[in-house]
Amino acid sequence: MRNASPSCGGSFDIDSKRARLGALETEMTAPGFWDNAERAQGSVQDMKLLKGWVDPFDKLWGRVQSALELDAMLEAEPDAEMIADVEREAVALQDEVEAFKLRSLLQGRDDFRDAQVEISAGAGGTEAQDWAEMLMRMYTRWAERRGFGIEVLDLSEGEEAGIKGAVLEIRGAYAFGFLRPETGVHRLVRISPFDSQARRHTSFASVFVYPVVNEEINIEIREEDIRMDVFRASGAGGQHVNKTSSAVRLTHIPSGVVVSSQQERSQHKNKQTALKMLKNRLYNLEAEKQAAAKAALDATKADVTFGSQIRSYVFQPYTMVNDHRTELKIPDVQKIMDGAIDPFIEAYLKMAGTTGAAR
Repeated sequence: MRNASPSCGGSFDIDSKRARLGALETEMTAPGFWDNAERAQGSVQDMKLLKGWVDPFDKLWGRVQSALELDAMLEAEPDAEMIADVEREAVALQDEVEAFKLRSLLQGRDDFRDAQVEISAGAGGTEAQDWAEMLMRMYTRWAERRGFGIEVLDLSEGEEAGIKGAVLEIRGAYAFGFLRPETGVHRLVRISPFDSQARRHTSFASVFVYPVVNEEINIEIREEDIRMDVFRASGAGGQHVNKTSSAVRLTHIPSGVVVSSQQERSQHKNKQTALKMLKNRLYNLEAEKQAAAKAALDATKADVTFGSQIRSYVFQPYTMVNDHRTELKIPDVQKIMDGAIDPFIEAYLKMAGTTGAAR
């Protein structure tokens, strides 16, 4: 127990967060604070985020101090039962401190937000579409493991099997921060169940992760800048397919961004969902512009490159999941496909936190 410490290392500074929180609490008691609604709303949001760091840190550090005090007392007056209790608490604290240290790497502007995950099948027809559906299940299972909420915003089914694409909204604390390392191309190598000659196939699917923009973020979308098209929902057939043109496609003319929604039977509901998706895309575009501007200033020390894939999932002739950025390899591919992707996320976040490569 003597080595327990609240330090998280890196750029995490609890003292500065505590000082900022105190300043905000003082500011909110000042006369006229609520006269400027936009500023007040921003301060309330900042305070909520800061409390999300300070309160858990204080609670965890309080438990560490209590355990240290009990440990010191037991050195003078040993008690076998209490020593066992302290040892169990030490193990639990170590796990929680490690989890907090990992979360301390999520300091990006939008890391605290919910995530929108867009999955698209690459070239390869049914095989690639089946792979896209496998990835959708993987992220769904990951979210379920964490107790996060999941909503399918859009889904386009494949002709024979799988999906052409899907958009998931995953709701939970720091969902975007944890999932942003998943952006990129994912490669599958396996003997195709769709090949009568049982040959080995390589398939690709892309994953893009966006922060979900809250309503208080002011992204102006003018009606005259949007073109709306309606169409019938696509699918493999059956009672769930709409017979009317309720699906909605929105094109934002100035940026060229296109989004669509066809999950609801109501055209109005699909339009509202599509507008939310469009807002997220436009926010993300603006964030990328700012990031690109910053990168241009220190391009001499920031070498951001992307290979053809960030991760490979091999089912045959051996089983292995290999992250090409961190070189982390895990042989239990079935476990990974069941949502156990945290080791890859942790490895990337730690690498990015060390090199400054975090988005």
